[in-house]
Amino acid sequence: MTTTSTTQDGPMPEPLPPKSPATRRATLVVVCVTTAMLMLDIAVVNTALPSIATDLDAGVSALQWVVDAYTLALATVVLGAGSWADRRGRRHVFLVGLVWFTVASLLCALAPTIWVLDIARAAQGIGGAILFACSLALLADVFEAGPQRAAALAAYGATIGGAFAIGPLIGGLLTELLNWRAIFLVNIPIGLVTLALTVRWVPESRDPHPRGADVPGQISAAVGLAALVFGLLHGNEHGWLDPLTVASAVVAVVALVWFVRHEMRTSEPMLPPHLLANRAFAGAQLAAFAISASLFAVFVYTTIYLQNVLHLSPVEAGLVYIPATVAMFVVAGATATLDRRIPVAVSLSVSLVLVAVGLVAMTAVDVAGSRYTILPGLVVACIGAGVFNPVMSGLVLGESTSDHSGLAAGVNDAFRQTGIAVGVAGLGALLPAQSLLPGGSPQEFVSGLHHALLVAAVIATLGALVCVVTLRAPRPAGDGVVRETAGVTA
Repeated sequence: MTTTSTTQDGPMPEPLPPKSPATRRATLVVVCVTTAMLMLDIAVVNTALPSIATDLDAGVSALQWVVDAYTLALATVVLGAGSWADRRGRRHVFLVGLVWFTVASLLCALAPTIWVLDIARAAQGIGGAILFACSLALLADVFEAGPQRAAALAAYGATIGGAFAIGPLIGGLLTELLNWRAIFLVNIPIGLVTLALTVRWVPESRDPHPRGADVPGQISAAVGLAALVFGLLHGNEHGWLDPLTVASAVVAVVALVWFVRHEMRTSEPMLPPHLLANRAFAGAQLAAFAISASLFAVFVYTTIYLQNVLHLSPVEAGLVYIPATVAMFVVAGATATLDRRIPVAVSLSVSLVLVAVGLVAMTAVDVAGSRYTILPGLVVACIGAGVFNPVMSGLVLGESTSDHSGLAAGVNDAFRQTGIAVGVAGLGALLPAQSLLPGGSPQEFVSGLHHALLVAAVIATLGALVCVVTLRAPRPAGDGVVRETAGVTA
């Protein structure tokens, strides 16, 4: 948040006095706890899917929508939510998101059928989009560029990866000890506590020259991505030449092409072309898509493997992820110092290579395998994710030093969540549909999982190549944010 003063060249921004330590700590706690809750609501569901399938008599595509309805709503709404937060005030919009998400969580817990659950999950995703869009902007407002911001980003990055990795264990505990509905009920007290903390401690900030709403862009993006994911899920279950599958593909292409044309022509696009014309910023978003569409998307299917093929309980399946979770936390915390010495291009590309290597190692899984067979590859991949998340957050905050921080954060979150939604649907298409359900063929599932892991490794490798080509960091950044000739500045 800034004030202005006048010089001979006109008005120029002046920083407000630094926020108090208590305000910084409280804001970091609010952002990290909320982010953990949002990421957990992707990951905890993974462990609960077999129980949901049995309890609500769910088919394959309806079951996959439990994950994708949430991530797809997140991806399509987060851009609009970011610009709304810049206009209305990030704290105000964050509070709206907390209330929305908490109410939607209650609706999920009370869902009587699988389709009601899917709709409630989409509503939850909208609330999540609002919260994600504000998170980095709130941090940028209270932490000035420097070591403190780098430490805050390390905590934020560790939260993203750690919550996703520990989610299966938490989901397993709640599902096995209580019921799958408990994975949504637990959000209610968390939402109420963070709501109170936000009202008391988090300061308001906004863009003094806000952008207008891009309603046509919002609608076309939502329609295009929803049709794409629906086509992938429907095609896997009903055939790729099924009329509804083909129609979905056509709608997706038309809507997304129209979205691109509209964004290039409108005066206030929700995805400004000038941001993606910045080679470094565009490359970073493709990298975010790559790690989400590979590692984070494949978690859905590795969790099903542990339960449906190895017949582990939900808690036992969750415990398999603990070593990788610990590794991710440790590595993410270390980036508070390492990212000041290693160019961001190297950090991101190496992290994605580690993800790819880990995914290939995970293909050792077999029908008669041990729960520990998957562990070495999982640990390596999560080490890569531990490096990736805080470095990526730092890069995004480099763009967010302007008053458009909500928009820049929204673009990054849109690519992240689109990656998970498309990855879950696309990788799922490599597994025989009925093998995903309890009682399906273990041999067919494992064969499909091998293909999915290899394709995910290719996606991560392509993401690493994109980083090498697009990100240049000729000198280290003192606050962990890339300084780059293409225009990403700290």
